[in-house]
Amino acid sequence: MDRVIFHCDCNCFYASVELLSHPELRERPVAVCGDPESRHGIILAKNEPAKAFGVKTAETIWQAKKKCPGLVLLPAHHKLYEEYSRKVNAIYNRFTDLIEPFGIDESWLDVTGTLHLFGGDPVALADRIRATVRAELGLTISVGVSFNKIFAKLGSDYQKPDATTLISVENFRTLVWPLPVTDLLFVGRATAGVLKQYGVDTVGQLAEFDRDALVALLGKQGGQLWNYANGAENSPVAPAGLYVPPKSVGSGSTFPRDLTTREEIHRGIAVLADEVAANLRRHRLKAGTVQITIRDPNFKDICRQRPLDVPSCTAREITRTAMDILERSWSHGAPIRALTVTAHNLVGEDQVSEQMGLFDAQAPRRREKAETLERTMDAIRAKYGPGALTSGALVKPPEKPEEDDGITAF
Repeated sequence: MDRVIFHCDCNCFYASVELLSHPELRERPVAVCGDPESRHGIILAKNEPAKAFGVKTAETIWQAKKKCPGLVLLPAHHKLYEEYSRKVNAIYNRFTDLIEPFGIDESWLDVTGTLHLFGGDPVALADRIRATVRAELGLTISVGVSFNKIFAKLGSDYQKPDATTLISVENFRTLVWPLPVTDLLFVGRATAGVLKQYGVDTVGQLAEFDRDALVALLGKQGGQLWNYANGAENSPVAPAGLYVPPKSVGSGSTFPRDLTTREEIHRGIAVLADEVAANLRRHRLKAGTVQITIRDPNFKDICRQRPLDVPSCTAREITRTAMDILERSWSHGAPIRALTVTAHNLVGEDQVSEQMGLFDAQAPRRREKAETLERTMDAIRAKYGPGALTSGALVKPPEKPEEDDGITAF
């Protein structure tokens, strides 16, 4: 029996939650932004009327107002969004305990084992869940129904808002293969650019591409994307509340202009290392190995790694190691288009113990102080926002990347 996987995506989540308190604005174009008083703030979310004007998430307020002069701006209330996210997932939990959140407003559900309890029709069950969320919370969701997680997510994006889309073994070639390859999960702008050079613009063209050639072109990711396009993804949906530690933690960026000087490269790596270290601490993990992937302007990648002397979760240690790897493997002055820093061989922070060194008895103490300092920064950022505090190495970062893949946990 094929699995029955749902991907449930709350429509215009931040804006929809805000409009529960402002029903009079429901038919007007509305956007949620970090700081409505700031001309340089960005759009965090928008409702359907704003979307009709071309307003986009992550663009600046002044750009959005230029498209839609009548746009109503509302401040963000993140604790309220977290509260409604819990309420939505609590409704999902009535239908299955296999619930895997994917961000604050999306979740995968595996209903294979419970479908018979609700009539046995997956589309009818998806419609029932949509109706329940709408009736009890005043929010709408779109649901993708499929036999794996990747196609279920494509289904929830296929029709919006408040819709159910079935992508089955029988119809996925008809529905999925004509879609742009960028619709496929984990195909970013840089990857799409490489694929385009080889005539791959759609999911179907990716599916029909030679798998070994994709692996040679993109590494392990190439084989993974080929599997996704051909419906061969079979990762499980994690049970609700079950913590599954990541096998690696990474952060990567493609920069708007090539980095050429050591100072630019150091700042780029420091930004990425800071994100990786913060995520390691959030998972209560430490890295045993640091890996750096360097992409040149011709999309040629090199990947190098090195073990740490002692597992660490500090940005300072990760930055220093990554820079050491780069300086040993990259020609000085050669342009760099993109960088990725990844932590591997992860261990629990309570599994690490360090003995006093024979020649540097103060090293353990220095590492402890650095870790304490960065955990203090975590606490300040959690209270006042991610931009409230930064390290000296990040004071003058590179220009905003054109693509920021963010932290990924595999």
